[in-house]
Amino acid sequence: MKNNDYKEFFDLILRTRRDETIMNAIIVDGPVGVGKTSLMNILTQEFGCKAFLEPVTDNPLLDKFYYNRKRYAFPLQIFFLNRRFAMLKEAIQVENAIMDRSIYGDVIFARLLSEGGDMEQEEYDLYEELLANMLEHVQAPKLMIYLQTSVEDMVKKIKKRGRDYEQVVELAYWQKLNTEYEDYFKSFNVSPLLVIKVEGLDFVENEEHRQKVIKLIKDKLETLE
Repeated sequence: MKNNDYKEFFDLILRTRRDETIMNAIIVDGPVGVGKTSLMNILTQEFGCKAFLEPVTDNPLLDKFYYNRKRYAFPLQIFFLNRRFAMLKEAIQVENAIMDRSIYGDVIFARLLSEGGDMEQEEYDLYEELLANMLEHVQAPKLMIYLQTSVEDMVKKIKKRGRDYEQVVELAYWQKLNTEYEDYFKSFNVSPLLVIKVEGLDFVENEEHRQKVIKLIKDKLETLE
């Protein structure tokens, strides 16, 4: 993927995909701290889906990465790539699945690390080649949900949940990450997309906000039937 163009990435997926079957799965994506896992848990109860959690809690590299990005950038991305590919293969086997991130959005972090000098060009080229090979065999989800927010709101939520390794990250990294997400989803065309602006929404504690988000998702799903 060259010249900061995600369109090239998505064109590659559409050209090389071998299976046009639509996977009966919803993917919730968005920047760090935006509420992906919380929304996934809500939708799991609402729709009776099987949840596939992002591989964070059992990840031996994640906290090390935030303290030394250059040392752990490449092995961390390979860890995520491997786990997310395995997760998708498992999700294909169930009737209804919902995922907290997926292999599709993984490239956002890899490109961010490459452009920031934390991943060597040779490492990024290898990562991109592995990703392209995997995506040949990945089915598209029936719906991608992008939780969109501001950097200020994202940082506020990151501080609130209090993971030590996230607190050491400089603001510029979060700003760049949020920009990458914006650029990524401007070009996203792999599956139907629902963008939900979640700044100022508390769909965990506020019932009105939760029902508003659920209705947006239900309405979108109805248009896909």
